[in-house]
Amino acid sequence: MDAAELKGKFAEAFGYDEGIRIFFAPGRVNFIGEHTDYNGGYVLPAALTFGTWAAASTREDGIYRFRSTNFDTKVESDVSEMIYKKEDDWANYPKGVLRELIQLAGPENSKHYHGADILYHGNIPNGAGLSSSASIELVTGLALSKLAGIDIPMIELVKLAQRAENHFVGVNCGIMDQFAVGMGKEGQAMALKCDTLEYDYMPVKIDGYKLVITNTNKQRGLADSKYNVRRRECEQGLEMIKTVIPHVKSLGDVSFEVWEKVRHVIKDPVIGRRVEHVIMENERVLAAMRVLERNDLNEFGALMIQKHESLRDLYEVTGAELDTLFDEASKVEGCIGTCMTGAGFGGCTVSLVKDDEVDTFKERVAEKYTAKTGLVPTFYICEIGDGATEKLKEEKQSRF
Repeated sequence: MDAAELKGKFAEAFGYDEGIRIFFAPGRVNFIGEHTDYNGGYVLPAALTFGTWAAASTREDGIYRFRSTNFDTKVESDVSEMIYKKEDDWANYPKGVLRELIQLAGPENSKHYHGADILYHGNIPNGAGLSSSASIELVTGLALSKLAGIDIPMIELVKLAQRAENHFVGVNCGIMDQFAVGMGKEGQAMALKCDTLEYDYMPVKIDGYKLVITNTNKQRGLADSKYNVRRRECEQGLEMIKTVIPHVKSLGDVSFEVWEKVRHVIKDPVIGRRVEHVIMENERVLAAMRVLERNDLNEFGALMIQKHESLRDLYEVTGAELDTLFDEASKVEGCIGTCMTGAGFGGCTVSLVKDDEVDTFKERVAEKYTAKTGLVPTFYICEIGDGATEKLKEEKQSRF
């Protein structure tokens, strides 16, 4: 589908074809730094070149109509009635963003949010752990604020989108997904400290290799998973550490050297494993930043492998499907790094594979994975792209 086709779908959905603007927000992949974001640590994500497009046009009657080419559910809400409804399914994400936009605008400017029709089209696999929810949130925030004539800095849209997911949808996520989707740059990963939002762009030069994302095709929803349980376990671990180091604000501020001195205060072995993963994962992000600076892809791949092993053994969020993909990918010559990406409990792995080994990689991993799990994986050859943006008329439109 290209921009003209998306506008045609918009016309089919809403009955008119005037005043349509096109917006885009990518999905994201996280190389290193899993489950460190809500612990105030470092992450190393990158935006992708696939994501969510939105065709949108203003209304004057205070009604917002949400449609999607990917889902059958159609939702219509008055601007004064943005409340969570289970039956609204995916549309709760844009509704939550709109509510946050109105609250941010305040009484003086909220009148500018006087209705819109918006049609979404995404090519991020739903539930794959590539941030389809953050993609929908950021494309909605950008589109509806622009239609209202209100310019909001991207970093504020990022924070707003996180609030919508936390408070409206009910997923207690950190800010990494929204940040990567909103602030991404082509060819670069982002080294982000999630509690302070200090960040730097790190060029990812993978000449001779491809980024291969492999979808387990095991569906999972974050709100229904053990994601929130893991967060509570980390909070409990931090409180235990605070009994001996009261000034520590987050696990992301605890170095490995300090952890070695205070680990004895955590008597619960499960909580101890969770905390150890977060602290060691934080160290891996810092190491990955140094590795990217000297363009050492083999060492970067080794850090990806260590990441997956920690998520499997200490944080316990991988599961049979992700572990099978990891095991089989690791056996293929030419794959120098592989790990789960996203929250886990299903979703995807990301692998660094030599150009001339990609076909062999896909064939062997698929054969072994299907034999062991009964599921058929999907492979995506990916590039690192830009963050959320409006697709202006003069821009060359690619197919999506």
